[in-house]
Amino acid sequence: MVPTWSSFGLQNSASPSMEQLTFFHDFTMVVITLITVTVGLNMFLICSCLLTNRLLLQEQVVEIVWTVIPVFILLSIALPSLKALYLLDDPFTPSLTIKAVGHQWYWSYEYSDFPGIEFDSYMLPESDSLSIARLLETDNSLIVPSFSQIRVLITGSDVIHSWAVPSLGVKADAVPGRLNQVMLYVNRSGVFYGQCSEICGANHSFMPIKLEAVPMAYFIKWALKSS
Repeated sequence: MVPTWSSFGLQNSASPSMEQLTFFHDFTMVVITLITVTVGLNMFLICSCLLTNRLLLQEQVVEIVWTVIPVFILLSIALPSLKALYLLDDPFTPSLTIKAVGHQWYWSYEYSDFPGIEFDSYMLPESDSLSIARLLETDNSLIVPSFSQIRVLITGSDVIHSWAVPSLGVKADAVPGRLNQVMLYVNRSGVFYGQCSEICGANHSFMPIKLEAVPMAYFIKWALKSS
C-alpha cells in the first residue's frame, strides 16, 4: 500500500524480502539508539563530574571490555544484514515471467508465458483518479498472482529508469540494452504502488507503478481473457 500522512516508518511489507528488510531496519535502529543514549550519558557524566576515577586510567580489563563489546555489536548487525542480502538474491524457478520496459514516461509490460498479453501503463490524470493514491493510479495495472514465484525482467527503451515497489522490497534499474531481474513473492492479495526511482527527464515523477496481486484462479481467468 502507500504510506499515510505523517508516516515516518516503512510501508507494510507484502513479501518475505521486505519483511526481512523491515526487521533489519528496526533491529539496527534499536542498536543505534542504545549506543547513542549510552555515549550521550557518558559524555554528560564526564562533563558534569570534575573528579577522575584513577582505577580507569591504564586499566587493561576495561580497555578489553570496551573493545570486545563493539565487536559483538557489529557481528549482531552483520549477520541479519547478510541474511537479508542473500534472501534478496535467492534464485528460484519462477512460475511466471514478466518483462517491464521503461519509456519516457510510462511503463510497458509483456507476459512471456502468455503470448499476446502486452500493454502500456500510463499515469491517470488526477481529475480521472477516484483513489486517494494521488499521482499513483494507472490506466492499466500489472496483474500478478499472489503466493507465486514471479520473475520480472527489467530494461529501458531510451534512458535509464528504475522499477521499484517499496512494499515488496524490490528495486532495479531499467538500463537500455541490458536486462536486470528481480524475484517477487507476494504473500497477500492487494494493490501495491511504486514509482520510477531514477531521474529520467522532465516527467520522471509521473510514471508510477501499480501492481495488483490476486488469487491464482482470478489471474488465470484474466490471462485467458486478455490473451
